[in-house]
Amino acid sequence: MQVPLEIAFHNIDSSDWAEEEIRARVADLERIYDRLIACRVRVDQRANNSNDTIPPVVRIEMSIPGRKELVVAHEPEHLQRKYQTPDLKNAINEAFRIAERQLLDFKEQRKGRTKAPLHDSENQSLGQVAEITPDEDFGFILTKEGGLLYFHRNAVLSGHFDHLKRGDEVYYVDDVGDTGPIASKVRVKKGEERD
Repeated sequence: MQVPLEIAFHNIDSSDWAEEEIRARVADLERIYDRLIACRVRVDQRANNSNDTIPPVVRIEMSIPGRKELVVAHEPEHLQRKYQTPDLKNAINEAFRIAERQLLDFKEQRKGRTKAPLHDSENQSLGQVAEITPDEDFGFILTKEGGLLYFHRNAVLSGHFDHLKRGDEVYYVDDVGDTGPIASKVRVKKGEERD
């Protein structure tokens, strides 16, 4: 992972065995999907009763390139229906079982998609230059969803970076850089090119 694992305990004492179990299960998640950017695990004892039968909630947030976070969290009632006397161990196991299934499902969805150079046309999107700063070698593309994606001079594969202007239509491929989503393999739409 690019970002170190974060583990937090709220309204419940942390324990070495719980932290070790969480670290081992996160390592399993990384084996399932090796492009995991970050993972945050929060163990929260939201409620208590006299006989301590309300289990804690284990919330897992997984950051994956080019997608909203995958989040696993369920209310204590889920565990109370599944186990006779649910505890922290059950809560951790159940949360990570669901997280593993979500990652496997996500990986299966992505199987058909490739970013190989010969298949860029399947992965590219059309946007337009929203901002360009030639003296600093970067600009931003306005996506069809209304977001802005950073791109560098070196990402422009067809057309001339110095000739780009605001409003020019470009094809690009969504990618992930060191600081988050970026546009790569930027190509000026035919008819927009200028020498």
